Amino acid sequence: MDALSVLRDHDLSPSYPRKRILEYLMDYHNHPTVGQIYQDLVGDIPSLSKTTVYNTLKTFVERHIAEVITIEGKENRYDLYNPETHAHFKCESCGNVFDISVGMSLLSLPDLQGFEVHDHSVHFNGFCPSCLGSA
Repeated sequence: MDALSVLRDHDLSPSYPRKRILEYLMDYHNHPTVGQIYQDLVGDIPSLSKTTVYNTLKTFVERHIAEVITIEGKENRYDLYNPETHAHFKCESCGNVFDISVGMSLLSLPDLQGFEVHDHSVHFNGFCPSCLGSA
């Protein structure tokens, strides 16, 4: 599906910045920060501001087009909304963030019995295969 269709399907006017930010998320699966998206797009959109990127991503999260990934409690990254259960791995060397498949049905979580879970996130930190191979 293309960016314009996604925006229209979520009742959002397809402004040029919205379209380009969504295309960025669709094309690059690097879990970028607001700053990364801004830096990569400001050359093509000179009028773009970090506030526009932030507000656009906030709207995308509210409309379930994108999701916020908070890693180490200090940086927000963004990804296309993915209803599939997955975790994230952040490399301590290169800083890249990877999607990791997780079989939630295989997890035994007896301490959650009696709780109603609305959301969950699992993050791993360490070194990715590329960084391990270059060490």
